[in-house]
Parts: sequence; C-alpha cells; structure tokens
Amino acid sequence: MSKKEIIDSVNHYYTEKVKEHGPTGKGVDWNGEESQFLRFSQLGKVLPTEGFSILDYGCGYGAFLDYLKPSFKDFQYTGFDISAQMLLEAEKLHSQKGAFTSELQEEQKFDFLVASGLFNVRLDKSDEEWKDYIVQTLDQFDSITTRGFAFNILTSYSDADKQRDYLYYADPLYFFDHCKRNYSKEVALLHDYELYEFTILVRK
Repeated sequence: MSKKEIIDSVNHYYTEKVKEHGPTGKGVDWNGEESQFLRFSQLGKVLPTEGFSILDYGCGYGAFLDYLKPSFKDFQYTGFDISAQMLLEAEKLHSQKGAFTSELQEEQKFDFLVASGLFNVRLDKSDEEWKDYIVQTLDQFDSITTRGFAFNILTSYSDADKQRDYLYYADPLYFFDHCKRNYSKEVALLHDYELYEFTILVRK
C-alpha cells in the first residue's frame, strides 16, 4: 500500500473525529486534555526555552501551541495537518498566534519538529506496512529539521487486554535503535510516565 493511500485513510479517520467532537482532546482521538498535556510535556523536553522555530506535524486543532505559550519564549510556530477540517478549527482558535498549512515545501527547514499521536491509528494496515510508513516519515522529520525532533507512539508493553486491533503498538527499542543509528548520537527514550506509550527525543 502506498504512503498516499495510508495518508488518505488517516485523513478521513481524523476528519470524522473532529467533526464529531470538535476542537477537544477527543477530537484528535485522545481520552482528554489531561493526558494530552502529559504527552506534550514529554515532547517539549526536546526544546530549548526560547529562540527556535517549530513544526507541529499533525497539529490537529493546534493544542500544542497552547502548551508552548506559557513556558517558551520567542518561538515561531507552524502547524501542519492533512485534514482541512482540523486546520479550519486551528485557524479559528489560533489565527493570530501561529501559521497553519496542509503543504510543506521541499526547501522548508525548521529547528525542531514534534509529532503527537501521529503513528497510533493504523486502521486496517498490517504492522509491517505501518512500520515502513513510520520509518519513511521519520526520514522526512530528519530531513526538514536542523536541531531535533520528538514523537510518541503507543507501546508494545501495553497490557494485552487493553490493546485494540486498529491501533499500532510499537517496540520502543526498535525505534530507539533506528533513530540512534540513522539520525543522531543524542537520542532519548522516555518510557517512565503514566501512559501506554513512549516518547523519543532526537537532538542534533
């Protein structure tokens, strides 16, 4: 299955979610705002306190920008999402505070990139298809960032009775090794917070 086909199916899934729940945690398929903030706090560990540009890849309605504003200074935020409905909600909420787009130019570079929840919903794709898609996307993250990136994925250490067949549960050791071997010597694996997921930080 091509990357475009995967992206189209994910686009449909999240567009329906935000139509149903609006610009809320449930609208981006999280249980609620509290767990969303906890995820953001892990991703934010890749960032300095001020003076950077950041791409929020799969930005949804721009909730990560709300996390950034109180604690970080002098940053340039760009939100990217493939769902037109998500971007519509983001622009309603944040039109004066950030830029939102559904297209990235090949020559565009950002200091940092974060991706929250981007790799969780594989729908009917096989584990191998989805893992290949993740690796291709991580290669893109590396190519468009100059200082680092961070992402999270549901963990294969999740309790078996809580796993769902349309979600992807990744081996954290595989992705740590992949990032360490291909992107940077400075890679951190965060797996010590109270969610069924892990976060990887790549610093360049």
